[in-house]
Amino acid sequence: MAHVLATGFEKMESKNPNDNPKIKGYNIINGKLKLASSGESFESINPAWLDDCLGEFPLSTKADVHEALAAARSSFPSWSSTPAPTRGQIIGNMGRLLMEHKDDLVRLQAREIGKTLKECGGEIQEAIDTCLFFQSEGRRLYGQTVNSELPDKELFTYRRPLGVCGIINACNFPSAVPFWKMIPAIMCGNTCVWKSPQDSPLLSFALARIMYESGLPDGVINLIHGKGSGAGQYLVDAVDLGMVDKISFTGSTPVGKMIGEVCGRNLVSASLELGGKNPLVIMPSANLDNAVEGAYWAGFGTAGQRCTSLGNLIIHEDIYDEFVDKFMNKVISTPIGDSMRHDGMIYGSMLSEKYAIDFLKALKMCEEDGAKKLIGSGRITNDLRPEGFQGDANEGIYMWPHVYVDVTEDMKCFHEEIFGPAVTIVKASDFEHALHLANASPYGLSSAIYTNDRLEAYRYKTGIKAGMTGINNSTTGAEAHLPFGGVKGSGNGTRESGIWVIEAYSYWHAVNDELSGKLQLAQMDVDEVDIEEAEADYSSLA
Repeated sequence: MAHVLATGFEKMESKNPNDNPKIKGYNIINGKLKLASSGESFESINPAWLDDCLGEFPLSTKADVHEALAAARSSFPSWSSTPAPTRGQIIGNMGRLLMEHKDDLVRLQAREIGKTLKECGGEIQEAIDTCLFFQSEGRRLYGQTVNSELPDKELFTYRRPLGVCGIINACNFPSAVPFWKMIPAIMCGNTCVWKSPQDSPLLSFALARIMYESGLPDGVINLIHGKGSGAGQYLVDAVDLGMVDKISFTGSTPVGKMIGEVCGRNLVSASLELGGKNPLVIMPSANLDNAVEGAYWAGFGTAGQRCTSLGNLIIHEDIYDEFVDKFMNKVISTPIGDSMRHDGMIYGSMLSEKYAIDFLKALKMCEEDGAKKLIGSGRITNDLRPEGFQGDANEGIYMWPHVYVDVTEDMKCFHEEIFGPAVTIVKASDFEHALHLANASPYGLSSAIYTNDRLEAYRYKTGIKAGMTGINNSTTGAEAHLPFGGVKGSGNGTRESGIWVIEAYSYWHAVNDELSGKLQLAQMDVDEVDIEEAEADYSSLA
């Protein structure tokens, strides 16, 4: 097959609306474009306009995944020995190419997953920011010089790459998250096999091509397409075969636990960024209008399909009725629709039919728990549509905004993540009760509080069990230079982004350089300095 840089995008015949192109997609293994060894493929469908097929992509087999892993293994020695500043320069080139093609990539992402253009623009920018940040980190991959307790001896520490990294990310953030993972990975000298999300293969294909245009050597990043239960599982299973030195996964907590088990029994590093049931607390001292804006965006941005989306909205009883009224006034008129055809949309379609089915199942849980529904009728249809919906509901997969009140700690919907546009509202009697409720879920990803009481803000940020906390801010939003990740059921303590992620993609190598020409034993050959006590009465001095 042809090299990825030797050909453009191959268009296929289609009857797509607006003459949108249908692309023939490929795996990229050792820099070459490859089909699945079985010849099987799958299609990528625009969830906001189901008649629009973006392309056809390889349904990768175990043999394809193993070929990609072998390519990554073969390229590791030369890439890891490439000077880190040179690796950083290539990463900087990626950032500049992303800037050059930003508008096109934004529209592609919006078309493939139904996310609004504004949100897609922010996400591509985050991928750019990640590249620009880690470009300079290539000149700061510092080790240390450590003083020895013995003479004529030098001690050093160095960061070393882990080896071959398996990268698996979800489709809700199909550009920012893979860059969060792969950019620090390759900056540290690792090579990667990237399993693209099944619902965003064309964007992944385009991003991988840009990586190669930046000057990336063949085999450093290898792209494979397919299902999570297929190519994704084959990648994880390869840990047992000794073919993978690191797995980085973003997705559901049950799948993350399975990956953690496989990696654990092989003593292989795993980065697990998992689900959340993120609490947002509203206290009486808060600016209620500002708090409404924050809660509204946290609940319904990306149609609630973020791991950091608002889960439990916890409101102090003194302002409960006033806040709920203000909140519902915004929710009722939420602009919903395809942002590529309608301006000013807050959220668009579900990411795919699968996500829609799972969301509707989760809504049944709320009903069975006895929570009171203030708004929401499942899937939007032309016969049953909210006042803010724009367009033909039959063209895509759109959901009503849902709000449930009278939710209590003993309900299943209080504890379980609902991945979609739904908010569960809980009443708190005081600050201590609110903090208790915020910590009562099995998750610990993001959290937030709206308060103008400095002591409450301090007690919340020190008492909450979460990886991230916003004060007078939403539960969502991440900057490329701040650590991202959770605790409890939301992750295993590893972090994405910033300088902290380097720990996830390197290990410390200690070097003991003996210059004395003889064997010196630490702790045993160390000169001891004895205490010499003077005959003086210090108690008499004062």
